[in-house]
Amino acid sequence: MKTIYNRNLIQFARKLRKHGTKGEAILWRDVLKARQMRGYQFNRQYIIDNYIVDFISRKLKLIIEIDGNSHIGKSEEDYERQKYIEDLGFQFLRFSEARVVYRIDEVVAEIDYAIECIEEQKNWI
Repeated sequence: MKTIYNRNLIQFARKLRKHGTKGEAILWRDVLKARQMRGYQFNRQYIIDNYIVDFISRKLKLIIEIDGNSHIGKSEEDYERQKYIEDLGFQFLRFSEARVVYRIDEVVAEIDYAIECIEEQKNWI
């Protein structure tokens, strides 16, 4: 299934990039920016159809979400959104804001392991 790029969300995605959370800033600067994670390119606040995801590696079809205060009380919405995007062929990793801020080493290890698993799956195909 082909993803749709909703141009109506461009300004909002830019705003989210500019005013991201502390966890998003740490993960971007220290882990994902400039192909620091196993050489894979990640993008921030990427538009997929009517949704914006925190981080995406299009090559890996991997999305990383940081669940902070904006996700409180939105578990049903988050589930529907994630299900829709997974149906497009993407995999999700979710981390709490606090975990990214206070246990970044654990987060990095989980992302690294997920990438390793995806690479191994590709080798089997």
